[in-house]
Amino acid sequence: MSNPCIVAVAITGSLPRKQDNPAVPISVAEQVESTHEAFEAGASLVHIHVRNDDESSSSDPERFAAVQRGIQRHCPGMIIQFSTGGRGRDPEARGSALYLKPDMASLSTGSVNFPAIIYENHPNLVDRLASRIKECGVRPEIEIFDLSHLHGAKRLADLGLIDNRPHVQFVMGVQHALPAEERLLDMLLKEAKAIFPKCTWTAAGIGRNQSLVMRWALARCADGVRTGLEDNIRISRHQLARSNAELVEHAAAAIHEHNRSIASTSEARGALGLAAACA
Repeated sequence: MSNPCIVAVAITGSLPRKQDNPAVPISVAEQVESTHEAFEAGASLVHIHVRNDDESSSSDPERFAAVQRGIQRHCPGMIIQFSTGGRGRDPEARGSALYLKPDMASLSTGSVNFPAIIYENHPNLVDRLASRIKECGVRPEIEIFDLSHLHGAKRLADLGLIDNRPHVQFVMGVQHALPAEERLLDMLLKEAKAIFPKCTWTAAGIGRNQSLVMRWALARCADGVRTGLEDNIRISRHQLARSNAELVEHAAAAIHEHNRSIASTSEARGALGLAAACA
């Protein structure tokens, strides 16, 4: 096997609750433990949201810091990516933890309809977040919920706020946004490579689309795949996932089926243009 594939695990998100799946990690300790299990199963990148005690979304830098410390202690070399998005967060606080200098941060470049809200990303907010990400020496992952968001990323590149080799994630299957259709992934990938020929990329399928989108991405030699309880709380229609690690194990199996290896943390860092982890 060759051509290592990065496994990103989105452990918590801002939406799923314990009542939806008891395995969703909410507290700092739960998030660290769940990440460690996923790391042991093959994940080399973790996407972090934090929650308040009532399970609502939080932007508390102290909670981000506590999760970051725990992951660094128990998952050596793992790429830590903070969310600057999420439902239920004050837009002006979405970059409040960037001073902690995670390896990466997600960055949405435009607004989009979600099932019950408009996920607002005003150009001025996007510029401020991109500027702060750059100031902190953090590498962005550009979240693409719509074709226009690729051109939002190009605008940031033209302004010098991101480089010409971004890591791009296509998000498919959100109700009222991009449906999970294979031809749309081809369209998005073609446009991304036209705008950013050197970009790296991955794709996330939401809910029941998770494994489907993952296989489409692997068939197109994506640099990585994404899994985790943020996007999907089930293994099958009638079976809840027992853990983030179980979802990572399913992703690892799909990677092996495509005759690829699972990227180590050092391989993932190299592919994404990140410095080696501190010893």
